[in-house]
Amino acid sequence: MGGNGRQRHIGAAERRARLARRHRLAGPARADRPEEIAASLVALHGTDPATVYLAVGARLTDPARTVPETERALYEDRTLVRMHGMRHTVFVFPADLTAVVHASTGLAVAARARASLLKDMAKAGAPDAAWLAEVEASALAALARRGQATAAQLAADEPRLREQFVYAAGKSYEGVHTVSTRLLRVLGVEGKVVRGRPLGSWTSSQFRWAVAPEHPELDGAAAQADLLRHWLAACGPATEADLKWWTGWRVTEVRRALSAIGAEPVTLDEGTGYVVKDDVAPVADPEEPWAALLPGLDPTAMAWQYRDWYLAPELRPALFDGSGNVGPTVWWNGRVVGGWAQRPDGEIVWRILADGAGAGAGRVAGAAIAREAERLRGWLGATRVTPRFRTPLERELSA
Repeated sequence: MGGNGRQRHIGAAERRARLARRHRLAGPARADRPEEIAASLVALHGTDPATVYLAVGARLTDPARTVPETERALYEDRTLVRMHGMRHTVFVFPADLTAVVHASTGLAVAARARASLLKDMAKAGAPDAAWLAEVEASALAALARRGQATAAQLAADEPRLREQFVYAAGKSYEGVHTVSTRLLRVLGVEGKVVRGRPLGSWTSSQFRWAVAPEHPELDGAAAQADLLRHWLAACGPATEADLKWWTGWRVTEVRRALSAIGAEPVTLDEGTGYVVKDDVAPVADPEEPWAALLPGLDPTAMAWQYRDWYLAPELRPALFDGSGNVGPTVWWNGRVVGGWAQRPDGEIVWRILADGAGAGAGRVAGAAIAREAERLRGWLGATRVTPRFRTPLERELSA
């Protein structure tokens, strides 16, 4: 609150300054380890495996260490865990947040996922819940024996995982589902299994599975308050709509969690926002201007539902796919000013969109963006990355 008792106003410029520092994007804010980056962002989008590494590489002081350091954290030290979280989406979380995520968002999503699987199996005349429970117990026991395994390896131990059933019979989207695919997804949301090492390189989407690390069972409301506190510390100020969108919770749950942590209201250009307690002090711009090349689904670009303060609405058609997934973006001083792509020969190409010129993307910005493109190409080396969710500008630039 202001000194006169009025709510403090946090404008778009200060929000961009907070983003630069707290999301590890301005040069001096970059981190030495992937764990620091994940903690600063709360979660890294994991739907596209490459996003995790590209998001880390954009924020590391030494990007050449991106792949070995991220693999160490994910698969050796297990300080980072890839698991289902908010809105049935795969993320990478700090290990000490897995219990919080599971209790705050995973349990509700898991109940719906299991109910949906049983309903689809019943409609198809597939075996019942008791049969599925037997298969599940057998599969988890096989996974525990193996340590890590692919779905095919587990099916060799438990052949019933190969059973198939018709989904949405008679509909235009009718398909055949394999028990292993649906069941492992449900077990992932329930926090019983997590994704392990991929079969191929770090860009591969073919993962092994592993038994989830044990974690305490937390009270759901307390876990929601804890998760919200972490997220607001990273992304505040944010509106109720932003919070509801990011968490996937009901508005009543958002309000309860805001009250539980004593969140402080502030005014934003779009209305009322919230910050964690005692986080109303002004945040100054970084000492130096900064540029960044962020991947598709980067947690910064996707953090808020309302994005006009860092992404001009007229740029969205070029930078998003038809489902609302953001593609690779070019940033200058806290604004999205364009997009980038990798060509088959490895060259990183980028474009400042004409409508982004008002963000100050001139000669100085161009030189800084070019340095970031070279930085990215340097650590990618011979690796070629194609976003899972392709956008109009990315397709055009990569051609």
